[in-house]
Amino acid sequence: MHTVLVVLAPIFALILVGYLCRKSGRLGPTAASEINRMVVWLCLPALLFKVTASASWAEIWQPGFVLAFGGGTLAMFLATLLWRLFSGHSLATSSIDGLSAGYANTGYIGIPLCALLFGDAGLQPALIASLIVVCVLFAIAVVCIEVGLQTEKHVGRAAAKVLRALAKNPLVIAPVAGALWACGGLGIALPVLHFLDLLAAATTPCALVSLGLFLAQKAPAQTSSAWPLVVLKLVGQPLVTWVLAFKVLALPSMWATSAVLLAALPTGTGPFMLAEYYNREAGVVSRAILLSTLGSLLTLGGLLYCFHFSV
Repeated sequence: MHTVLVVLAPIFALILVGYLCRKSGRLGPTAASEINRMVVWLCLPALLFKVTASASWAEIWQPGFVLAFGGGTLAMFLATLLWRLFSGHSLATSSIDGLSAGYANTGYIGIPLCALLFGDAGLQPALIASLIVVCVLFAIAVVCIEVGLQTEKHVGRAAAKVLRALAKNPLVIAPVAGALWACGGLGIALPVLHFLDLLAAATTPCALVSLGLFLAQKAPAQTSSAWPLVVLKLVGQPLVTWVLAFKVLALPSMWATSAVLLAALPTGTGPFMLAEYYNREAGVVSRAILLSTLGSLLTLGGLLYCFHFSV
């Protein structure tokens, strides 16, 4: 529990800072949107480009781990997406809810947690999980949202509109550009790397402050509850991942354990960025992030106990 609390405490602190700044009037009513816009257009694209441009094939080629963690992630996304669609929600709203149920906070919590538990060896599964969540799952959600927002009935014209929207979306362009850069075998010049590092480092703090600012505003009435998303994230995803990692694929101990722990992480800030940016489900998603982060104190603590960690 102490290990989990040490990793989670800064997250609560940053959310609280945003909350207090809004309540005290230090930041105005548009601050949450403007800070989030900066994250979407500058900070997160820099992070996505840097991660994909600097990742080597040798680092990420762990097919068993990819299947176990990626399978649990996509299972929660698809299950939530279909559930919300059959409940009468739009594709865009359902996609954001699905993202909330499958988007583990691998970067801000997963990397330090795995480093604490497994040492340097734990950084590799955390990096792979971050690529799956931040690049693959995020891209799938953005595509679904853009498809859902189209009102054009003609299939050809609708597809063209979606492609144009995706081509202008920085969250799609950045990882694609980074992957192409990596395939070209080009290194990143040191000044450019420092530039990307500065922007990327601001992603999580700014997103968490923006989340606190949003939570401090008077929330509109919500038609959906955040609790189902929290249960799917903290219970459903690690359960599916455990079955895949230990029973189906029988991964080595460190890889199987890290897959389950990473799957059990709370919802990251990515879904809130999209919800606020597209003006969909921001209230539900913000509460899912907060509640899942609080709940992970118990679920992660329980898993660490089950896996016999005493850190």
